[in-house]
Amino acid sequence: MDVGAYVFTAIAAYLLGSIPTGFLVGKAKGIDIRTVGSGNIGATNVFRVVGKPAGIFVLVFDGLKGYAACAWLPDLVMRYVTEKHGASSFGPNFHDILRITGGVSALLGHNYTCWLKFKGGKGIATSAGVLAALVPLAFITILLIWIVVFALSRYVSLASIAAAVALPFAAWFTRNSVTIVGVTAAMAVLAVYKHRANMQRLLNGTESRFVRKGKGESIVTSSDQTRPHPDREQSSATRETASPQPQERGKPKDPQP
Repeated sequence: MDVGAYVFTAIAAYLLGSIPTGFLVGKAKGIDIRTVGSGNIGATNVFRVVGKPAGIFVLVFDGLKGYAACAWLPDLVMRYVTEKHGASSFGPNFHDILRITGGVSALLGHNYTCWLKFKGGKGIATSAGVLAALVPLAFITILLIWIVVFALSRYVSLASIAAAVALPFAAWFTRNSVTIVGVTAAMAVLAVYKHRANMQRLLNGTESRFVRKGKGESIVTSSDQTRPHPDREQSSATRETASPQPQERGKPKDPQP
């Protein structure tokens, strides 16, 4: 019975995690989020390209995917197994392994979604939801690290990498479980791997950085200020081509032959 429950949880959690929230939100606005900005379907790119409300929605929904797969789904499976076969039908640590299975599967579903040819996001929001359910104290610890690094650097990617590196250590100090440390270490390695392009841009000094503009609360990226959007660049070039060159005053037109 254990194997069947694990397989069902893995498949259901993967499908839940594979919902491409950022892509769907972009499509609802007539934008293919994969072709603009960083090309990522995560909340940060949606925040930059589509807007603040859309970015917050994607962030919260992606986080809930991870939390639901790691907390609510295993609880439902556990209740079903208990009602149908009794508490003695499953082995020790059944519930903990079920939660790990659900959380990891949801994260893989988000990062490698089957709906977009297995090209998904970087899994930071979904990982946060999984960690909030699995290791809440460690999650609070790395969340504080994320906030501090982001506040000092204004780089989302750098804050995410720093939090990922600290994750296994936070899990060790708060849970002291070899299994949990191993799982969180694997999640950290995956998060850093998914940010390899960001790390290269950080080294090159071309990574997008959030800065506040003027007295308001509008947020732009430094890279957006210097690198025009392809559509805007194209439309500008079209206008320049279509508009006639101004004629110098006082210079008569050449007579027609």
